Amino acid sequence: MSTPAPEIAEFTAFLAKERNDSPHTVKAYARDVADFAAFCTRYYGGGGGWSFAGVDRLAIRGWLAAMQQRGLAKRSAARALSALRTFYRFLNATRGLEVNPAKAARTPRLERTLPGHLDRAEVERLFAEAERRAKAGGFTEARDLAMLELFYSTGIRLAELAGLNEQDVDLVSDQVKVRGKGKKERLVPVGSHAGRALRRYYRQRDAVGRMGARDGRAVFLGRRGRRLSTRGVQLAIKRLLGTLARGRDLHVHSLRHSFATHLLDAGADLRAVQELLGHASLSTTQVYTHTSVERLKKVYHQAHPRA
Repeated sequence: MSTPAPEIAEFTAFLAKERNDSPHTVKAYARDVADFAAFCTRYYGGGGGWSFAGVDRLAIRGWLAAMQQRGLAKRSAARALSALRTFYRFLNATRGLEVNPAKAARTPRLERTLPGHLDRAEVERLFAEAERRAKAGGFTEARDLAMLELFYSTGIRLAELAGLNEQDVDLVSDQVKVRGKGKKERLVPVGSHAGRALRRYYRQRDAVGRMGARDGRAVFLGRRGRRLSTRGVQLAIKRLLGTLARGRDLHVHSLRHSFATHLLDAGADLRAVQELLGHASLSTTQVYTHTSVERLKKVYHQAHPRA
């Protein structure tokens, strides 16, 4: 078999429809497996073709080396290898393929990087500026403040905020229903500042909405009344983050990191933070404890006379 595309198409459908993976994960895994197939076509060469059943560990190692030569980050290579392992498990379940050459391949060692986040002083400056703009501006400024408040208040992801619908936000109970990775739903509380910002935005949005047809389901809209895209949300938040001295180093995800770090700094339970963030594994949440410990060490060395 020279073109193993049918298996990849079936795998992609399985991820989307049966495993209910996020569109981002489905696209990334399909791309990774397709990249591996393209590599095998070059690697094995000749006119005889190749098959997934005939792939050996040397081919896997060659693929990983090729990714490294292309300058792909270790984290991306690790994800690609995980995608291939999942693909072979799929082939085992659906086609009885017993080999999984990706299983024995060593996962690239990842550098443990601490998430970027805002300190308390930066949070104060950021929200003061966003408040000032909302008071002086109109619909756009009110919307941007509401999005900023909601990101920091709930710790939700970019795609989760962009996908919010009217029925998901309950300002009476001060909570929001979030659809996370794998289409899993969770309820997260909304703080009083975020609630006020949302009500202000709703008033501005409804006034604009009367001027023409608008998306009646979406919470956050663009000027034309359509749901604001993830890119649109990114740009709006990036504009606000750009008002800080190190704004170029901060991104939308920095607000999620700040949410988790500040909660843990204040003594919040790690498992509660895990639930709020929608992490499937506690180990994913534990990176924020490292952030807190690093800052404690810094304070210790600065303050202790015999540090």
